[in-house]
Amino acid sequence: MVPERAEIAVIGAGIIGIATAYYAAVVQGLRDVVLIDAGAPMAFTSAQSGENYRNWWPHPAMVALTDRSIDLLEGFARETDNRIAMTRRGYVVATRQTDVAPLLEELRVGLGDRAEGLIRIHEKASSALYQPPVSPAWEAAPDGVDTLRHQALIRATFPSFDPEIQTVIHIRRGGDIRGQQLGMVMLERFREAGGRRLSARVQAIEAGAGFKIALAGPEGVQRLTVGRFVNAAGPFAGEIAAMLGIDLPLHNVFQQKIAFEDAKQAIPRVMPFAIDLDPQQIDWSEEERAMLREDPALAWLADEMLGAIHCRPDGGDGGRWLKLGWAFNDRAAAPSW
Repeated sequence: MVPERAEIAVIGAGIIGIATAYYAAVVQGLRDVVLIDAGAPMAFTSAQSGENYRNWWPHPAMVALTDRSIDLLEGFARETDNRIAMTRRGYVVATRQTDVAPLLEELRVGLGDRAEGLIRIHEKASSALYQPPVSPAWEAAPDGVDTLRHQALIRATFPSFDPEIQTVIHIRRGGDIRGQQLGMVMLERFREAGGRRLSARVQAIEAGAGFKIALAGPEGVQRLTVGRFVNAAGPFAGEIAAMLGIDLPLHNVFQQKIAFEDAKQAIPRVMPFAIDLDPQQIDWSEEERAMLREDPALAWLADEMLGAIHCRPDGGDGGRWLKLGWAFNDRAAAPSW
């Protein structure tokens, strides 16, 4: 049943909404916090996450933000005996290019004053200073960035990479977690702190003395009056903002992701999250390529594709699945349930 009043309402029970409700109720100690979503927690876009983290960004503000976020993730890992399955084999970007000065400059800018001690260059066939990503343990992983610029060292460390790869940049403070478990940990603690979750769809919001939110749920349309609310509705955040006459410049773009069993065990389980930076051509037969070119809607698949294919083993060291992502789509689309 929907209560008549609450102090704070968080709209959206994805990872952002749950985290917001958790920090309001548990960390800040605020009372009477309500978390609202039409579906189950972590069931929409948060369920499709790559579940990766990294502190590799070309701006110091983003590096500081992600470093702080990773600090918080480590806190959850410690407190829960690593219930969130945090690993740290790093984040790898690979290219067939030898001139990666722009990438290294981005790293230096992002790391700021710390760059000198954190960026390491390895240009020989072996390096006593380079620690291969054998262990998933985040506590023992090095910090900083290792740049591998010798093909023998690259082949020895990453045998599943294309033999033509010339340079590998290995960002060490990166890895993956179980996002669903992180959401559940925060949700459990939110409830223990007195937070409430409502299964309902927001139909309208009226501003006045606080906010009156019309909610459609199992018992029909009911109204909740709150002092403050947080719009954490993910791809539907624009629709929530429009209920208050606010034009939120939000564009939703579908990304391509696929998961499948690595039946031939082509990818070592110890491989970090890896990104191939170079443009690609899909290996069609000549007949298939000719058929694609005849269809205006599909002809683009026969041309050179953007780089940045993402790949990582999924399911831990004992698993058999892979996750792939390729964010080549840039067309905005309306979100739909």
